[in-house]
Amino acid sequence: MSGVESSRTSFYRMKFYILIALQVPAILLSSLIFIFFITHQSSLCQLQNQALLVLLIINFIYLSTDLLMPLRFYYFGYVSPATSTYCTLWTFSEYSLNLINELLMATISIQRHPLVFKAHIFQTRWKLFLCYYLPLALCFIYPIMFYVFTILLYPCDGNQWDYTLNVCGFANCYLIYDKVLGSFDWAANNGFPALVILLANVILIIRVIKQKRRRQQTVSWRKQRLMTLHLCAISSLYLLAWFPSLSIGLIQQLISPNFASNIQTDYTLDLIYSVCLLLPWVCLGLLPEFKKWIQRILTCGKSARTSNIVHAF
Repeated sequence: MSGVESSRTSFYRMKFYILIALQVPAILLSSLIFIFFITHQSSLCQLQNQALLVLLIINFIYLSTDLLMPLRFYYFGYVSPATSTYCTLWTFSEYSLNLINELLMATISIQRHPLVFKAHIFQTRWKLFLCYYLPLALCFIYPIMFYVFTILLYPCDGNQWDYTLNVCGFANCYLIYDKVLGSFDWAANNGFPALVILLANVILIIRVIKQKRRRQQTVSWRKQRLMTLHLCAISSLYLLAWFPSLSIGLIQQLISPNFASNIQTDYTLDLIYSVCLLLPWVCLGLLPEFKKWIQRILTCGKSARTSNIVHAF
């Protein structure tokens, strides 16, 4: 094995261990959140928790299934099995789950505005369906339909895949041969939801602060600070994960296909994995009852151990 190949293998193996170290805690935390909802079904009466549960379920599917494919690649250092069918299904799964995740988070960010300021509109059944459940359903329908046509049904001979790169080099035919469709996918499907998440959360913070001042209420700056930090964390997670690869991807589509290609394949595209790996932790700020539940469990466990020690003496 040459020095370059050895360095590449070590680089991939380092990525493998980093992903594993983040994947396992994320799966465990997601499982605990699911147990909380199962044992506290009254929490699902809150509309914001219903959407959040759907988001976490999609994220859990990504963590426990799709993420296994890049883990397998980084462990072995090559795509296995090295077939066009495998690469097609891999990209379809990865792109669909990523877009569903982004659209759900963007929808949740928008829906939080009426939930905070005009919750009464959801008391009417048809408005509840039209303004709440239908947008969530479209977050699933659109990505699946889009990638069925652009990946599964797009005419392609399958010779474009690179089995030495993660996700087969992201070498889908529509990204390589159709600049309009490829640019639309990068900008509209991935960039626009990230922008919506940022703007919706920033505007929500401004609206909350303005409303408190307008009503001459005493502003709890501690609560405002915590909410601000939490919403900024959500926005920052998506922006930091997507912005570098989106910028490079658009330049590659519109100007130069080889622009920063090594940086894109080795670094920026891997940042997208941080969304699914860190999202359960970021979402804890939206689940105050879950945190109280965990604290009670830990307190009861600590009290039980203390009691056993006292009785032992």
